[in-house]
Parts: sequence; C-alpha cells; structure tokens
Amino acid sequence: MQDIELYQQVLGLSLPWKVSGVKLDPAAQSIVVDVAHAEGTRWHCPQCERELAAYDHSEERTWRHLDTCQFQTLLRARVPRVNCPEHGVVQTEVPWAEPRGRFTMLFERFAIQVLLACQTTQGACGVLGISWDEAQAIRDRAVRRGQRRKELVPVPRIGVDEKAFRRGHRYMTVVCDIDRGVVEFVSENRTKESLAAYFDSRTPQQLRGIKAVAMDMWEPYVQATLAKLPRAATKIVFDRFHIMKHMGEAVDRVRRREHRDKLRAGDESLKGTKYLFLTGSENLSEKKRRELDSLPITILKTGRAWAIKETLRDLWHHATVKEARLFFDRWYSWAIRSRLKPVKEVARMVKGRLDNVVSYCRHWITNAVSEGLNSKIMSLKRRASGFRNSDSFKTAIYFHCGGLDMDPR
Repeated sequence: MQDIELYQQVLGLSLPWKVSGVKLDPAAQSIVVDVAHAEGTRWHCPQCERELAAYDHSEERTWRHLDTCQFQTLLRARVPRVNCPEHGVVQTEVPWAEPRGRFTMLFERFAIQVLLACQTTQGACGVLGISWDEAQAIRDRAVRRGQRRKELVPVPRIGVDEKAFRRGHRYMTVVCDIDRGVVEFVSENRTKESLAAYFDSRTPQQLRGIKAVAMDMWEPYVQATLAKLPRAATKIVFDRFHIMKHMGEAVDRVRRREHRDKLRAGDESLKGTKYLFLTGSENLSEKKRRELDSLPITILKTGRAWAIKETLRDLWHHATVKEARLFFDRWYSWAIRSRLKPVKEVARMVKGRLDNVVSYCRHWITNAVSEGLNSKIMSLKRRASGFRNSDSFKTAIYFHCGGLDMDPR
C-alpha cells in the first residue's frame, strides 16, 4: 500500500487514474507500475472533445518513465477507447504521455535535455539507457513539437548562408534570425528555389516585417530575395566579411606571384608571410607586427595590395550611405590605378554591387551570427561523423540551433 501511495505521488496522477499495483523485479532491475482508472468514467474524444462512455480498451501498453532508485521504471495500462459519432472508434489520451509515445512526458523532457547537453547521440543513449533509434525518435518528435508551437511573428533581420552537407558540392541553405541568434529555416541545395522556399513559407505579414537581409553575393540568393521579398532592393546587405575575404584572396594572389618572381632572383623575403598579409592589422600579435614592419612594404606589390585591403575596411565605419559612397569612390580610384589585376577585379566586383554594400550604413547588420551558427552546425556534423541523409541533418540543426520550445507538456 505504501508503494502504491508513493508512486501515486511520484507520477502526479489524479482521478480518474490511479496506481493499482507496483511490481519490483530485482533480476531485471526494473519496477513496473500498473495504472488503472475508476469504473464508469466518461472520456473525451481526442479530436472533438465530446464526452462519451468507454467503448472498450486497447491492448495493454508500457511506457518508460524516469528511473526510480536506479531501477528502470515502467508504467503499464490499458487505455480506453470511445466510439465517437463523428470520428469513429478512437483511443483516448493519457495524462502522462503523448499519443503513440513510448515514453512518459517527464522522461522525454529529461531525454531532450540530455541530448542537448551530450556531445553525441550515442553518448546520450548511454546516459539514458535507450537505443539510438529511440533517441532519434525523441529528437524528431521534439523538433515537430517545437515547430508546431512556433509563433508566426515577423523576423526583422535575417541572415542567409550556405552549409556543406557532404563532399561533392552538396549544400544546405540556412536562414537565421540575427537578433535571436537561432536558425529559422533549412533547405537543401543553394539554388534560387532553396531560398525562395523560405519566403514562400512566410505569411504576408511576416514578409512585410523583414527589414534587412544579410548575405554574400551569391546570385541565386539575390534573385530569390528580389523576386519574393517586397522592396528587397533596399533591404539586401552584402556581408562585409565575405567582401573582405575576396579582398584577402586578391592580396594572396598578388603575394604568390611576387614571391615566385623574387625566388627566381634568389630573394626569399616573402617566404612564410602569407598570414601576415591576410590577418587584419588589429589582430596581429606583437611579434607578427614586428615581422610586417621589417618588410619593405612601400616597394612591394604585395605591400600595396595589403594597404588597399586594409583601407577598404574603413568603408563600414561611416555613419551614412552618402559618406560611405564618397569614401568608396576615392578608394576605387586608388585600387583601379594600382596595376594589380586581382585587386582591380575585386574593386570592380564591389562597385557593381555597391548599393547593397553601403546599405550596411542603413541597417547595420552582418552575417556574423550566421557564421557563428555555421560553426556550431559544423561541430554537430563533425561529432556525429556525418548524417545518414539530409532530413536527419536538418532535424539536428533545428534541434540544436532552432531555439524551439520542445518540451512535452
């Protein structure tokens, strides 16, 4: 009797459900708690909430609950069914588990926290004492639950980026909420249709609420945004880190060519200097700064390219679009007269997209949040040693990076 009263309180059961028996099996290290209901109880149809008498009972079912005293605890019950005039014979819902679930809600809530905290699904399985497939099923249900609860509210500032799914140019398009730092949407490939699917999934109110979109200069993304987002031309902001990446690559191309020319003349002054010229000046260590200062920057082609690159960084330090344009015009004149082909190519590329580069001074966003989430996604992929398929990868992204309300209740 004491065991029954204890588990009645532990499980938080209320009428009409009550614990009818508790069986301890030391050999199996398990506790089976039988749960029954009072006779004559009327039940609700789970679809229309109509109150009806019990029609019959389903076969006896078992649910895994949180362990008790290090013993695996199982709930066992026969769930009543009702014969609804509208929906036919249907099984009623139980207060301790979700429909068709194999675990109690308390166990699933704990399992979700363990899955979020553990480095791998296999590690979580060891803690929880469940199979890999059971852990994946809990994760999948949690994501579906979280997405159902998600409110259809506008996301004012979004970032768009790509993530490699596997080798062979297999990509995912990832859309994030810049302000909340969570993933909003994931789709396969990095085509115009991949990003268009995100805009198509939003309501008209949500689309009107998007004020700015940070992205790199990948043309399919640009075309999808222009086609689907109202007044998109004023909302796109080309990410400064991608632009500076292009500029850094141009400097490195100049350095490699100059290095080859100097080696033919027996001059090794540029040997081992790659990262001196690629690193931002404020990020150089004192030792690296001294190394850079020791080079004849003013007479090196690489030095001129590096100076042009470093000066371009000031483009994003202006308070207005007009000031940024004036600065760029001066910078462009210098870059285009540099006689450095890689630098001139990047300068022309930026000039052709200048409207959506200087729009940074209107919206003040970058894709830094997307890059941070991409690092987290990469970590998930690495710890999992890859994923079986793209759907599993997407679910993992939403589970760990979606900011969803996934707890069962």
